[in-house]
Amino acid sequence: MLGYLVNRTLLMIPTLAGVAILIFFMLRVVPGDIVEVKMRGDGGNVTQETLDYERKRLGLDQPLHVQFGQWMVGVATLDLGNSMWTDRPVVEEIGIRMELTLQVAVMATIIAVLVAIPLGTISALFKDSWIDYLVRIVTIAGLAVPSFWLGMLIILALLYWFNWLPPITYTPIYVDPVANISQLIWPALAVGYRYSAVVARMVRSSIVEVMKEDYIRTARAKGVFEKMVVSRHAMRNAMLPAITVIGLEFAFLIGGLVVTEQVFNLNGIGRLFVQAVSRNDFTLIQSIVMLIAVVFILSNLVVDLLYAWLDPRIRFGGR
Repeated sequence: MLGYLVNRTLLMIPTLAGVAILIFFMLRVVPGDIVEVKMRGDGGNVTQETLDYERKRLGLDQPLHVQFGQWMVGVATLDLGNSMWTDRPVVEEIGIRMELTLQVAVMATIIAVLVAIPLGTISALFKDSWIDYLVRIVTIAGLAVPSFWLGMLIILALLYWFNWLPPITYTPIYVDPVANISQLIWPALAVGYRYSAVVARMVRSSIVEVMKEDYIRTARAKGVFEKMVVSRHAMRNAMLPAITVIGLEFAFLIGGLVVTEQVFNLNGIGRLFVQAVSRNDFTLIQSIVMLIAVVFILSNLVVDLLYAWLDPRIRFGGR
């Protein structure tokens, strides 16, 4: 297992290097100049000398290979530079929003797992019964309903029935847990519903397939209790595809909650990403993309480790 961890960690390096090369040079191909947008976006009368000075200050006058080399050195030393728009450190810009986004993603994942696994299991065990049809209706609705629209319905319902709105100002959980949960539980529910629908569908289909396997029939023929057949033989193998979906969905939530954050007035990573793109803030865009890439890689690593725990047949030696 230790060798596998070392190999996977080393494989992260070329993957992240490839992401860095793609995002850096693709941004330079996209039309637009952050200096023009920043200094002339509101119709300001700025001289060409001022624009040239600002480009020099930001390092945009240097050759691309020099800019790329400086940025890669910064990434290696965790010095991501300053935002080209706000002139604040990128680490600070991301850090004050990452806490919020990460908490929503973790809460949504917990909700999804607690809801999806029981629903998917029940639906598979009572296949083609009214219970199965009911669960399938609930999960299909979760796939069809956008999270941001469900969030709007939640806000309207809170206003209509309780004449109450979630707090607008973000409060860290270590400062005031009640205010924090009362604000973030609603976006977590809105996102978690769709999340749980995806996972529940995967759990159901996996269990249905696993229950047809020969070793399940063998266990039943030996007189093993049905509860033991499901919990010890079927569930461990059926959970493998579901864990993959859980890991991918969690990584997606780090940067994919743009509209949901807008609905609940959350200043998270998704909103920051949109702002950075609209402003052509290269430094900030590059850093956010690298952050999301790291989250995806780490999520895949955790998923693979869970594979080994659930299925002892998996061997990692050199593979």
